[in-house]
Formats: sequence, structure tokens, C-alpha cells
Amino acid sequence: MTVMWDKAPVTQTIARRLQEMIRSGELAAGQKLPSQRVLSERMSVSRPTLREALLTLETLGLVQTLPARGTFVMDPANTQPPATTWRYDDAYDLHDTFQSRLLIEGELCRLAAPVITPQAMVQLETACASFEDSWKAGDLVAHVEADLDFHRGIAAACPNRMLASLYQTVQQLLTETQRQPIPNTAGERMAQSIAEHHAILTALQKADGPAAEQAMRAHIRNTAICAGIDL
Repeated sequence: MTVMWDKAPVTQTIARRLQEMIRSGELAAGQKLPSQRVLSERMSVSRPTLREALLTLETLGLVQTLPARGTFVMDPANTQPPATTWRYDDAYDLHDTFQSRLLIEGELCRLAAPVITPQAMVQLETACASFEDSWKAGDLVAHVEADLDFHRGIAAACPNRMLASLYQTVQQLLTETQRQPIPNTAGERMAQSIAEHHAILTALQKADGPAAEQAMRAHIRNTAICAGIDL
């Protein structure tokens, strides 16, 4: 059985375009964005796709939607991180989602380590490098994409297809836990997160399942702390 990974390329492309408009100053700090109808027509995308891209940027702390007022570009000079909300709270709370991620991804990593292929390792190394480089460049959308690629790559390498399929089923929730802490992640913590990715990579390169599991679980616990969750 082949496990397919939905990477929502159109949504990511629109999120990246909007981010570049913000970084270039075309959309200035504090500016109110055009309505979703106008913006979707301007960018030649459907409103659901635009809405998902805006939700991605809001999770990353680049824009903020205010009830009855609209969506505004966040001011990068504001040292107070924006309040972030867990948008799946009506289904599963954030603690339960991180706890599930701890169990699922730890086991995926443990099982993948002894059997991961050289080609898969190259892809993980590329994602790991992009994760670091895009953060340093201030490209949050590419940074998160690289993070998703890294974690998806490990899941895809897992020989237990049922577990990999389970990961795919809840991937949208797990993906959001990777974006959600970004606005509250200080530079020191990001340096630690980058080191944690390298620790996971090293354990996988050594085909050391228990070490890979331990490194992944430590990474998820520390990420959860940035989101205000103590596992």
C-alpha cells in the first residue's frame, strides 16, 4: 500500500505570496487586508484556499483577524507576541493533540530508524537544512514547510503502514501543532529546536531506533512547552 501525503501546494503557494507581500512592504504593518472576495479574485484562487492560507499566516503570527473588523498585518516591531488560538478546540484540545503526537511520532521514528533508505535520509537532511536556513532568512512559511517535510518523511519511512496511515489521518491536527508555537518561539528556543532536529537525524543515520524515539519525544515535549503545554 502506498501512503499519500497531502502537502496542499496551492495553499502554501498563496501563503508564501502573501508573506512576501508583507515582507516587501506591499502589505504594510497595521494595514487592513482587502476582503476575502477581493483578495481571492486578485490572486486568482478560491476563497476556501485563500481562507486556509490566511489561517496559516495567522497561526504564524503574521496577520490577525479581528471580529467584525477584518484581517490586519501584524507589526513585526511589536515585541509582545500575538495571542494564538487553537482552531480545533471544538474537536480536540491542544494538550490531547500534543500527547497523541508524542505517542505516534515517537513510535514512527523508532520503527523507521532501522529501515530508512539512503534516499529518504537525503530528503530528511535537505529538510533539516531548509528548516534552519529559512528561519535565519525570516521565511516562516518555508520554515514550517521544511518542518512538515521532515516529520512527514519520517512517517513515510515507517514500515508499519497502518501507523503511517494513522499519522496521515490526523496530519492536519499535528501540522497545526507545528505552526501554533511559532509566534511565541524565541531565538534561543529555535536554536534548540534546530539542534533537536539534528539529534533526530543523527539517531536515524545510526539506525538507532530507541535513540531516535527519545530524540523525537524530547523535541515534541519542548515544542509543546512553547505552546503552553506541559507533557
